[in-house]
Amino acid sequence: MNAEHHEQGTSTQITENDDEIMIDEDPSLPAQSSAPTFQPLPASAQRTALKSETRRIPVPPHRMTPLKKDWVNIFSPLTEMLHLQVRMNVPRRCVEIRTSKHTTDIGALQKGADFVKSYALGFDVQDAIALLRLDDLYLDSFEIKDVKTLHGDHLSRAIGRIAGQDGKTKFTIENASRTRIVLADTKIHILGSFQNIKIARDAIVSLILGSPPGKVYAGLRTVSSRMRQRAL
Repeated sequence: MNAEHHEQGTSTQITENDDEIMIDEDPSLPAQSSAPTFQPLPASAQRTALKSETRRIPVPPHRMTPLKKDWVNIFSPLTEMLHLQVRMNVPRRCVEIRTSKHTTDIGALQKGADFVKSYALGFDVQDAIALLRLDDLYLDSFEIKDVKTLHGDHLSRAIGRIAGQDGKTKFTIENASRTRIVLADTKIHILGSFQNIKIARDAIVSLILGSPPGKVYAGLRTVSSRMRQRAL
């Protein structure tokens, strides 16, 4: 009995000592307090805290003359809508844009670069401005050789099938898919939403592979009717 009582007393003493050790706090540590709450910084303050970012968009030689004519229509949306700083670097043949303390949108620099790039690829200014006003527009570029390796007259006929007589086939694809298309030699650039770009690209690929325009028109009519039904 004495041995059992001695063991119980020892265990009780050990437990009390353990509690004292666990409860004892280090006086060197700061007193615990509730976490402070800070208001989120506005975008303008975040921008001033960061270093200004710069993008340089090269302009092809054949787009330099149109750029000079449309320069007012190009830098006005960049400075007024996106609040970016813009300049034309003539020796380097490129447009330089950068953020400033007045830039409020974090994605403004990327939007401005896409806008200038779309104009450099051959799109009209009014079509390119849609990239600034809408969030779900994208640029897609590919070459004819990515679809099928063609040379000589075969390549010329493929380009002719895409363009059509007086550009009718290209305009039909644009109207049916609600996109804008630029044919630059063997390169094809499409501007539109993701789903519409896919519709236009499928039609162009069919023309490259040799499908007659009439068959492509029928497919576009079916797709456009489905798009109208979904919109209703």
